[in-house]
Amino acid sequence: MATLMQTELDPTTITELRGRLAADLRSITAVIETSKESMAAFLAARRDVEIDDEHDPEGSTLAMQYSESSALLEHSRRHLDQVNAALAKLANGTYGSCELCGNDIPLARLEARPFAAHCVRCAQAVGA
Repeated sequence: MATLMQTELDPTTITELRGRLAADLRSITAVIETSKESMAAFLAARRDVEIDDEHDPEGSTLAMQYSESSALLEHSRRHLDQVNAALAKLANGTYGSCELCGNDIPLARLEARPFAAHCVRCAQAVGA
């Protein structure tokens, strides 16, 4: 069986996917830094405010904003891990192979999700 690297991923495609992953890496890193700064600001605001913002009729609470930033940070960290794993696979020559079954990940899936670790069938099976 020919590997995906031999049959579908020519050097130009690999360069394009690597570039998209690098751009994702920069974008995610910026989101993580912004989320950390926002969370620190929310914590500082909670220390500085002596009112009970949980019952403030003026809109969302600091606790809710902190929770939203925390969720965004967690999601971004998971995505960062996926992008780093894909970049490592590009470096070691295993990019494009499903982590579960070892079959090729279709090029269309990699183009849609350059950090994909599973083929479509396995992704459906694990809910990814």
